[in-house]
Amino acid sequence: MKCEWRFETASSQETDKMSRNAGEIPLQRYTNDKKADDTDAGSQKKINTKIEKLIVNNPKTLYYCCLFIINFIAVIYFIFATIYWRSKKAEKEFNWCNGYGLLLLLYCFVYGRLAYNYVLKKVYHSTPERFRSYWSKLNSLTKRRNAEVILLSCIIIAISVFLIIDTWNSKQKLVGLGGVFFIILFGWVFSKHRKEVVWRAIIWGLIIQFLFGLISIRWSIGRSIFQCLSEKVKIFLDFSKSGASSVYSERLVEEGTFAFSVSGQFTISTVSILYHLGIIQYIIKTIGWALYAILSTTVCESFHAATTLFLGMPESFLVIEPYLNELTTSEIHTIMCSCFATTSGTVMAAYISFGAEPIHLLTATLMSAPAGLTIAKLIYPEKQKSSTTFKNIKFKESENFSLLDAIAHGATSAIPLVLGITANLIVFVSAVVFLNSIISWFGYLVGYPEITFELIVSKLFIPVSFLMGVPWDQCESVASLVGLKTMVNEFVAYQKLGILKRDGLLTKRAEAIATYAICGFSNPASIGIMMGSLSSMAPSRKTDIVNTVLRAFVGGCAVCFLTASIAGILIDEESFESHGSL
Repeated sequence: MKCEWRFETASSQETDKMSRNAGEIPLQRYTNDKKADDTDAGSQKKINTKIEKLIVNNPKTLYYCCLFIINFIAVIYFIFATIYWRSKKAEKEFNWCNGYGLLLLLYCFVYGRLAYNYVLKKVYHSTPERFRSYWSKLNSLTKRRNAEVILLSCIIIAISVFLIIDTWNSKQKLVGLGGVFFIILFGWVFSKHRKEVVWRAIIWGLIIQFLFGLISIRWSIGRSIFQCLSEKVKIFLDFSKSGASSVYSERLVEEGTFAFSVSGQFTISTVSILYHLGIIQYIIKTIGWALYAILSTTVCESFHAATTLFLGMPESFLVIEPYLNELTTSEIHTIMCSCFATTSGTVMAAYISFGAEPIHLLTATLMSAPAGLTIAKLIYPEKQKSSTTFKNIKFKESENFSLLDAIAHGATSAIPLVLGITANLIVFVSAVVFLNSIISWFGYLVGYPEITFELIVSKLFIPVSFLMGVPWDQCESVASLVGLKTMVNEFVAYQKLGILKRDGLLTKRAEAIATYAICGFSNPASIGIMMGSLSSMAPSRKTDIVNTVLRAFVGGCAVCFLTASIAGILIDEESFESHGSL
């Protein structure tokens, strides 16, 4: 019994010991694993701390490393693209619009700009000051009466010789010249201060507008460039259909239903991105400086005229909002006239969807920018001194804190625009049909049921259409478009233009002139938008805004007709046969 008891006792002790050892092994493993995890976490934390210190302490080095990597990839890609282009036997030309030539232009522009900013500007830091001094000397020289008279005389003689040769076998185009003189005479007769009109600026504005038209309409290379740009714009705008199809269905989008096929969110988001990156500000500053130097307009007027190429009425005022209360009455009139005279890139998709040619829209927008300043200064000349200069003016910075925020903000801000256009179309098209029915009923009672609102409007604007160079047999059709645009809005007019174009009721020449004539925001609805948006930004100038808005509206209409008249002088049937190739 003792032996058995001892054996059992020994077995119990060994069992207890083994149990304690078995419990200690997992605990020891857990402790070791925890120490290893703590060591790894500490190492990771140290690495993260070192990386953060490296980024914080060496931002320039990191910035230049990223630039080097990006440029290295870009250069390698360009080398491979060049090798591939040289190896292709079928394509040995540059193909400036779509192929290797376009890539070459992009690289030249980007690296040329980088070379100027980071090399030339630092080496020759006095170049801008020298250029400004040279320009001021040249400007002071051209302002001398004799030098200016000689220069303008040479340009006018050259233009006259061109017109004589160009219209020798086509006298119809000379009618547009009569339209130009009539519009200038009209502006001078109704000018606020006739004695204060600076004819130097008026003549230079007409010359710049004519040269823009000559380059984009008659010069084969310029026409090819604008044709290429218009194709790129159309392709870019068509990308919005992919997003619209995923929301509204492909059937609704492809059928061309306006509310579903036109997506302004994509366009305005792109504008928001470009503004956030500072690209639009750079373009506006460049174009505005050119207008300021050539036309002698003030800084705010010039910058705003350049802004209207990209932004609509309310958005364009935001660029110069800090200076609105300081503007003279003439400057307020000028910025309103510029808005009425042009259309923005944000609504171009709507016009194209109705059937307007993108090349005519682009050309009309560019030609109307200097013309808006010209007519505005003719109708309401400056009598006060402007308080803004290039030294004290600054652009309003983007309120978006990142690129993604700019995209989202652009998409949401486009909703009121798209809904507003849709609502305007529904209301105004219905109103036109209603007026047609009412007037037709009154006509029926006296034996003339064919009388309609559109017919009356078309009769009123027949002389205007004829002076713009439209063939007489198509003046009534074009006049109806001009009347709809002036009395209703340009969306209804472009919709009617698309119908006339589809039915083959207009020649290419008449269609082009009509596109120029109705390319502007000068309509009754825009007067309300103008007064509301501008008065809210500059409440202290509300009286000046109300007193000059109708004069600016008439000036905007005159600019559209002036642009169409110059286009009527330059447009030739041969211009539609071939746009050339780049």
